[in-house]
Amino acid sequence: MVKTRSAKIGDWVVVFLCVIMIIVCLVPVLNIAARSLSSADALIRNEVLLWPKGWNLDAYTTVLGDSKYTWSLTWTAILTVICTVWSLFMTILCAYPLIYDLKGKKFFVGLILFTMYFNAGTIPMYLLLKELHLLNNPLVLIIPNCLSVFYVIILRSFLYTIPDSLRESAEIDGAGPLRILVNVYLPLSTPVLATLALFYAVGRWNGFSDALMFMNDRKYYPIQLLLYNILNSINSIEVATQEGFTTPGLSETIKAATVMFATVPILFVYPWLQRYFIAGVTLGAVKG
Repeated sequence: MVKTRSAKIGDWVVVFLCVIMIIVCLVPVLNIAARSLSSADALIRNEVLLWPKGWNLDAYTTVLGDSKYTWSLTWTAILTVICTVWSLFMTILCAYPLIYDLKGKKFFVGLILFTMYFNAGTIPMYLLLKELHLLNNPLVLIIPNCLSVFYVIILRSFLYTIPDSLRESAEIDGAGPLRILVNVYLPLSTPVLATLALFYAVGRWNGFSDALMFMNDRKYYPIQLLLYNILNSINSIEVATQEGFTTPGLSETIKAATVMFATVPILFVYPWLQRYFIAGVTLGAVKG
């Protein structure tokens, strides 16, 4: 099929817009990387843009040599894996029964959707977690946000696209709902599950507000909360001293190195799950 002139122009416009978006997303990353590899004097003189000035690895040596940073990254990785697995488990348990014609199904679906639009707020949540003895407990970073209603809807929509004949044939063979889930639905749901795993993992990796509000033990600070404290240390002499900053230039390079330190690991997950991500989002939107 030969494309018309207007179609070709449209393709070039799309390509141009994609290139612009790539540049907009890439330039800040390059700037942070350049700052993390530059000397403190170059940063003070504001000479660094997209290429390092006065190459040095002092910031990375400081970050990687400090157990505070390495443990925070390790703890965040462990926390991300646990939260992702647990969240997927809860999402499957919530979405799978909703594809059956159960009594009161509309009521329960409405109840679940209600929680998507309305919540009690931060103070009632704080009081509830206090009564449950979850404050300053690592479980407070796992349990409260283990389920997303939006992701439940995505998974349920995907499960609807799987032919009912597969389930019916399994039922004829004597399979129960649990076996049907494990042997029929889950193997066919790899794209959407990988997509939701990416969503959950990125959300947990980038999350810090729950730790900021409900966690006082610095041992369980995720990397993003540690980064938050570092980036705000310039406004607080006390925090700057606590984080080990001595000179303005050095603190700027350490901030940039810590940003890279906290960003690069999760970026490696995207290429690995990209094919599942595209398929999962597309197929999950076919039927509601």
